[in-house]
Amino acid sequence: MEQLGDVLRYDVWITDLLGQLRIFSIKSLNDHHIEEGIGFDGSSVPYFTDVNYSDFIAKPDMSTLRTYPWLVNGKKVAFVIADVYEGYTLRRSPRDPRWVAQRLERDLERRGLKILVSAEMEFFLFKKDSINSIPPLPLERDSGYISVKEGYFRAPPLDQLYEYRIELFKALDKLNLQPHKDHHEVAGGQIEVNIKADFPVRMSDKIQILKFAARQIADKMGLIATFMPKPVIDDNGSGMHIHMSLWRGNLNLFYDSEDEYAGISDITRYFIGGILEHAEALSAILAPTINSYKRLISGYEAPVYVCWGRGNRSAMIRVPIYYRRASKQNVNRARIEIRCPDPLANPYLAISALVYCGLEGVDKKIYPGDPIDDNVYHLPRGVREEMGIRELPENLKEALDYLENDGFLRKVLGSELIDAYIELKRKEWRDFMRTITRWEYERYFFA
Repeated sequence: MEQLGDVLRYDVWITDLLGQLRIFSIKSLNDHHIEEGIGFDGSSVPYFTDVNYSDFIAKPDMSTLRTYPWLVNGKKVAFVIADVYEGYTLRRSPRDPRWVAQRLERDLERRGLKILVSAEMEFFLFKKDSINSIPPLPLERDSGYISVKEGYFRAPPLDQLYEYRIELFKALDKLNLQPHKDHHEVAGGQIEVNIKADFPVRMSDKIQILKFAARQIADKMGLIATFMPKPVIDDNGSGMHIHMSLWRGNLNLFYDSEDEYAGISDITRYFIGGILEHAEALSAILAPTINSYKRLISGYEAPVYVCWGRGNRSAMIRVPIYYRRASKQNVNRARIEIRCPDPLANPYLAISALVYCGLEGVDKKIYPGDPIDDNVYHLPRGVREEMGIRELPENLKEALDYLENDGFLRKVLGSELIDAYIELKRKEWRDFMRTITRWEYERYFFA
């Protein structure tokens, strides 16, 4: 293979079940690595495999090869995303999240379909020394520049993240992620970055690259970038809002010029219906941490209720309706936005699970119920119950119970992966339940 010139080394990326990046490095990348793969200890990656069958292989996907937009010791460093195989049998590892998204694309191709996905990535920036205080305050809140819920679209000098956003945007552009918008988000110290829509595997790769670049650039500027869903008690949390549109060739199947409500087709409604049908089980994948459920509460622009509507940010799924005129560009923009995922979700699993559920909705013509145009946060409980509006799980344990009993998600994502994921997450819940928090001491110590 052709080398990339004066490259110091090559980083090989894989993603674990939690969506966390795992990296090892090699001096050079040759044809043997590409054809045969590179061996590693799979048992040291939590819940990838057992210690008695630990020889795994990482096979680089050369379409992902690129160099970091910064130098190390004055030289370029390259990275490549790899697919995970079991050693000797050369079977794709059923616990490799990227394999799930690749299977999804294969299934879509068999149906003559493709799906475009994009994500709104929200995250916070903290000064490095701020984490010495509990709870820490994000950049801008610690200096009093921006008050609670006062950060949206703020301009410099109140926006102290402006230079960081410029550096991140430049890096993402060099990495060919095709960023098209960034801005200050609602909370102090919080930003959002949008990158161009892509197919599920490439979009998931892009999310992993974006998160890595965001952390690296923050570190170089004396900051910490965190994708923790709810790092600040009294302000908005961070979401990973996922946008989707379904296509056959050049035809956007989500668009219908005759629809007076939101310009969407019956296929769109059924796709929404499939997702809402599995909403509680999906929560364990889309909101995968204990902290995730502290974001999913009323009053902080995060969805709590299982419903849909046009332009409604209090619903789990909304249909963006910025434009009505039926130009070619607006036809292509017809899509849905799923608002409950957060940035600690494994993108390969989250996107795949959503699409599979949506497709089941199309196949079975699952009606999603009437759209909700009210602010659902303000509806009394009795009214919500009459309207058939369910609530998302209140915590990770409840979500895992739903996932464990969802036969459809087990089938499409793989039983072995689901079992390993649930076991890993239940351990997280048990560890949390053994922990005594500062809040408990303050509330009960002198009670």
